Amino acid sequence: MTELGLITGIGMLGVVVASLLARSVLAMDTGTPEMRRVWNPILEGAKAFLKRQNQMILKLATLPACVILLIYGLFRQRQSLDSVSSGELAFWMTLSFGLGALCSGAAGYAGMWVAIRSNIRTASGACRSTNDALQAALRGGGVVGLFVTALSLLGVVGLFSAIFASQGGLSGGPAVVQRLAPQIPLMIAGYGVGASFVALFAQVGGGIYTKAVEMGADLVSKVEVGIPEDDPRNPAVIADLVGDNVGNCVGRGADLFESISVETIGAMILASSLYEANPGRLSNVLGVLLFPLVVGAFGLLSSIIGVFSVKTDDSEEPMSALNRGFYVTVVLAAAGLAGTSLWLLGPYWKMFLLCGVVGLAASLAFVHIALYYTAHKHGSMQGIAQVSASGPATNVIQRVAVGFESTALPVLVISVTLLGSYLLGEASGLENAGLFGIAVAAMGMLSTAGYILAMETLGSITDNAGRVVEMSIGQKQPELRARTNRLEAAGNTTKALTKGYAVGSAALATFLLFSAVVDEINHY
Repeated sequence: MTELGLITGIGMLGVVVASLLARSVLAMDTGTPEMRRVWNPILEGAKAFLKRQNQMILKLATLPACVILLIYGLFRQRQSLDSVSSGELAFWMTLSFGLGALCSGAAGYAGMWVAIRSNIRTASGACRSTNDALQAALRGGGVVGLFVTALSLLGVVGLFSAIFASQGGLSGGPAVVQRLAPQIPLMIAGYGVGASFVALFAQVGGGIYTKAVEMGADLVSKVEVGIPEDDPRNPAVIADLVGDNVGNCVGRGADLFESISVETIGAMILASSLYEANPGRLSNVLGVLLFPLVVGAFGLLSSIIGVFSVKTDDSEEPMSALNRGFYVTVVLAAAGLAGTSLWLLGPYWKMFLLCGVVGLAASLAFVHIALYYTAHKHGSMQGIAQVSASGPATNVIQRVAVGFESTALPVLVISVTLLGSYLLGEASGLENAGLFGIAVAAMGMLSTAGYILAMETLGSITDNAGRVVEMSIGQKQPELRARTNRLEAAGNTTKALTKGYAVGSAALATFLLFSAVVDEINHY
């Protein structure tokens, strides 16, 4: 039971650290009265949007919950679940769905709550130094990244422990554990479905709102005479800043919460199949099943250290400091992955460690691809800037060309990751180990999710902070606006790299889910 205690302990540590980060951010200065005058409508707009969206999601979630209850209660038969009745299976599946939806919504709400209060603190910190502003933004983003990751871990391990205890797994002997444990991952699959349900609405609703109000703000600034592009008298400008929070913070938080939960549960289902296909060769059934959760726990610990390792000054590019924190997170996550493989996978640990390293390499590749195509100092952005001098037509053509070009490398990275991890898994000598190798690669990639999500939220925070400064005191202090411009440039890059990272992790999650669904259909 050591694994359950370790996962729960690190998950609780993540919640505690996120709470301490939130407290440190809220204790920071909130700036000048002019800043607060611009910021207050943004806060009110975000609260109103999220309240309405969550009310709609709550109503719509009732129907799929009832469908799951009926399907698993009345129609499903599975001989291997000899200790669980159809009624119990329906109950746990429905509970898992509801808890997944609730935790996903809570993660998004908590992230937005802290992020939107970090905006004004970042704007105020920019009045003093780049490091003060960066610390406010990254700590606000760290609350989101750590809380989302920790909540996903705690939700999955909590459900696993509850079902395990309810079926007598704690008091039973090794025979009971070996018979019961492989059945549990399927019973908590609804957790990932519930998280996906909320993520769909958060991404689509928040994303469409964000782009609609951004276009509206730009149109007004071009039509209305005497109103600058960023002017609080234009309601669409305030709505645009609201969209950065409800679209990026809430939407991306729910998206990565769903990816972490789905890939973790999918990996546990494949681990169950791996154990059953290799009787007697993998002795620690709980260790094999909980391997994805332990990897995620050490990844959360690595992200905590990575967030606290970021520091900069006015002479350094903010993106360089953020990259340094990411590299610290990757190195520590790799060390945690090595220790977990050696501990839980016995003599087969080396090949599966390589699978996890392939996943970590994929996360590094996605980050650097996004940096190449979106960072202002690289050739792609420089080329767009140069052709823009000749007019809007060449600007559009060049942007579209770069956008199309940027899709090729991520597809190649995903393909290499899938194929490489599958072959490494097969080379382990275990039966049906190829798919589990892909699952390990996915967990390796997601082991840095806490820090990646912190950088995503930082992008929205710095964007809002720069606009708050611009609309309040930026015209009077051009050097202050230059400082926030550097932070905004880094934030725009981090938002782009997180989108690429989310797409890559979603591709791996889809592959794992498809494999798990095929395995489940075989039991009907």
